[in-house]
Amino acid sequence: MQTVTLNSGVEMPILGFGVFQIPDDQTQAAVEAAIEAGCRHLDTAASYGNEEAVGAAIAASGIARDELFVTTKLWIQHAPTGSVEDDTLRAFDASLRRLGLDQLDLYLIHQPLGDYYSEWRALQQIYSEGRARAIGVSNFYPDRLVDLIEHNEITPAVNQIETHPFHQRVADQELMRERGVQIESWGPFAEGRNNLFTNPVLPAIGEAHGKSVAQVVLRWLVQRDVVVIPKSVRPDRMAQNLDIFGFTLTDDELKQIAALDTGDSQFFDHRDPAMVISLGGLRID
Repeated sequence: MQTVTLNSGVEMPILGFGVFQIPDDQTQAAVEAAIEAGCRHLDTAASYGNEEAVGAAIAASGIARDELFVTTKLWIQHAPTGSVEDDTLRAFDASLRRLGLDQLDLYLIHQPLGDYYSEWRALQQIYSEGRARAIGVSNFYPDRLVDLIEHNEITPAVNQIETHPFHQRVADQELMRERGVQIESWGPFAEGRNNLFTNPVLPAIGEAHGKSVAQVVLRWLVQRDVVVIPKSVRPDRMAQNLDIFGFTLTDDELKQIAALDTGDSQFFDHRDPAMVISLGGLRID
């Protein structure tokens, strides 16, 4: 499996498996199938409500811990009983317990909301203690990412953001590259929005290579050095998603895909006040 080297020196598989929106009662079977298909990079979050199921799948897999790269994410901390830093440390411990692990490969701040500076100070402590091999953020726009970097000791290793053919984040990726931050895609297929799977460009490229639209999108991201974590509950599609390293998109095909960029989210804008209020009001135990 192709990897990228994070600024912490850790090798991260460029292709993984995400469990967002997989129901808790289906997650263990899905993760076990992904591992069986050859996936060694797993991505979850406290807010997904399925960390325990991911941990159960890891335990059942029989795969050595050092062969797996496991990510989870910190939800917005509200510090009802003390400081945000203390609550962040407790949330990290709770995620480890649910996963049944004693170390994470990557721990991310899930949203650029609330007192994420205190959260980041706690993550720096977790990293310095060796309890997470790398730390990073998710959904941070360039201004907030740079501000966090400028005023803290450790630069985030990863920024996981919406990235797909209709929202390609080229300028964001270039800034991250300059700052030593690895871009990671969530929503690589835009959940099928904007007719991604029937768009005339992507199926035509897939036909030329004998590949599916999903494989074309994943190959396009990997060729851009974007880490990606597609989701599926079907073992056949999991195997298909991993089978993207035997072909290469041409420069002309890359230009065709580049022309699909709208520059806008297909989901929501984290800078929208209504979304800030909605996300900020969500409590995760």
